[in-house]
Amino acid sequence: MVIAFDVRRSDAFGVGTYINNLLRSFARRGAGHEYILIGAARHRESFAGLPSNFRFVASETGFASLDNNFRFHFLLRRLRPDVFHNPHRAVPYWMPCPYIVTVHDLDQIVFRDAFGSRFRAEVRFHLLRHGLRGASRILTVSDATRQDLVSLLGLPGERIEVIPNAIDEQFTRHDADEDLRLTLERYQVDYPFLLYAGSIQPQKNLRRLIEAFSVVQAELEQHPRYGALRLIIIGDDPAGDPDLRRSVVLCRVQQRVRFLGFVPIDTLRAFYRSAAAFVFPSLYEGFGLPPLEAMAQGTPVVTSNVSALPEVVGDAAVLVNPENVFDIARGIRQALLDDDLRRGLSARGLRQVARFSWDRAADRVLEIYREVLDSRAPG
Repeated sequence: MVIAFDVRRSDAFGVGTYINNLLRSFARRGAGHEYILIGAARHRESFAGLPSNFRFVASETGFASLDNNFRFHFLLRRLRPDVFHNPHRAVPYWMPCPYIVTVHDLDQIVFRDAFGSRFRAEVRFHLLRHGLRGASRILTVSDATRQDLVSLLGLPGERIEVIPNAIDEQFTRHDADEDLRLTLERYQVDYPFLLYAGSIQPQKNLRRLIEAFSVVQAELEQHPRYGALRLIIIGDDPAGDPDLRRSVVLCRVQQRVRFLGFVPIDTLRAFYRSAAAFVFPSLYEGFGLPPLEAMAQGTPVVTSNVSALPEVVGDAAVLVNPENVFDIARGIRQALLDDDLRRGLSARGLRQVARFSWDRAADRVLEIYREVLDSRAPG
């Protein structure tokens, strides 16, 4: 088969993990197929190590641009792949070949008001539904997102297949204690801390996390182990959400909350490993990789009991109601103070991570490519 694969979002959170790990797994399966990777020139170097049956074709067309609906059509007509895999939901309007779409979440549908005007929301809804209705097969990463596709977009469930994500292999490594110490020293971290890692979009629920942290740190101020407890937030620049900083001030935890912005994966891995607990009280996730990344480092996890998160974490996390500050605080206290629970979460977390595999995902995706081609063969 000749498979075209869109890598224009290979440097994004979540989707980038999907693209890079799926392609690496394809490469481990040998030279049976030809892969055409379509991305901006800046992406070329990221895929230079793949074998000779992978070739890169540069396209500077933005995946979310108006041009995506025109120029990309002509590019695919020129390349003439047997099948095109669109690993995110922004499908070009006119498609000249059979195509498969992976949908990671429907946050722009569920939280329409947070993503621009009503007009833009309606346009996005129309384009999304049009692109998915024309797909030969729709892949998604959780049962929760599959249910959203059926209920919110009216898509037939039999055309949607769930193939779960897995964590990037870089998060499965365990650093030496000395490396962890040097990383924390570099960031001047010499206190116990809770960790959040991810974006700061409204659905991530960080204001309630800050409020819950303020409750817990006040209760534990005299605690021998957690009296100096801090909250560290890794991810987007908080300048993009001034209300977040305002929440820190209103909760009077300016000296207790640190925003570190983006950090390299090796550094993030060290913070996962060193955290007293990882807290992820998101209101909505199509999958939710950060809790699994923390589990891979043996860290207790507190996360939400909504959307895809319960099916991702199984019995290996403390589940909380993300809309209730005091329930989030309750979950944090449990994860910090119950040592038997902490040990159990750590052991179950490692087992939960092992349930997810990029190689198994790649095997099934390749089968689906073949099924799509066979279904369109004459006779």
